[in-house]
Amino acid sequence: MRKEDCFELGYVIKHRGLNGEVTVFFDADEPKKYETIDAVFIVENDQLIPYMVEYIHPLNDKYILKLEEIDHTDKASKLKGSKLYLPLEALPKLKEEEYYLHDLVGFSLVDDLEGALGKIENVYDITNNLLISIIHLGKEVLIPLHEGVVKRVDKTEGIVHTSLPEGLIALYTED
Repeated sequence: MRKEDCFELGYVIKHRGLNGEVTVFFDADEPKKYETIDAVFIVENDQLIPYMVEYIHPLNDKYILKLEEIDHTDKASKLKGSKLYLPLEALPKLKEEEYYLHDLVGFSLVDDLEGALGKIENVYDITNNLLISIIHLGKEVLIPLHEGVVKRVDKTEGIVHTSLPEGLIALYTED
C-alpha cells in the first residue's frame, strides 16, 4: 500500500495501560464511522505497515485502540505521535456538493475579482481554522476555507471558486 493511496485518519496520542493499548484521535467529521475498522496503517521506516485492530472503544472525543502484535507498554509507547492511515476506499461516499479536504490539493483557485490565482498546494487545519495554501507570484498565500470565501467547488473541472476579502492577496504579495 502506498501513502498516496491512503488518507490520514488520525494519530496516536499516547500509550494507555500495560497491555499495549493506545489512545488515538480520529480527525474526521464523523469519527463513529470508523469504530468498526479491521486494520490501520502506520508509517515505519518510510513504509506503511498494516496493523490488525483487536478493538476500538470510545473515550470522550478520543478512542482506545488495541492493535494485534502491540502487547506491551514499551511497544505501545513507541507509537506515540504516529499517524494512522486507511485506504482511500474506506472513505464514506459523499453527496455531489460535498468534498474531502485532501481532494482540493491540486485544484485551481479562481477568485471573482482576482481571477486565476494558482493551484492549491495544501490544506491546513490549524485549531479548527481551515486554510488553503497556494503559491501566487512566488509567495505562499493562505486563504480561509469557509462559506463566506469559498463560493463553489467544481469537482469535475478541479476548480475552487472564491470571493476573497479585498486586499487579502496584496497582504502576501506586496513587499
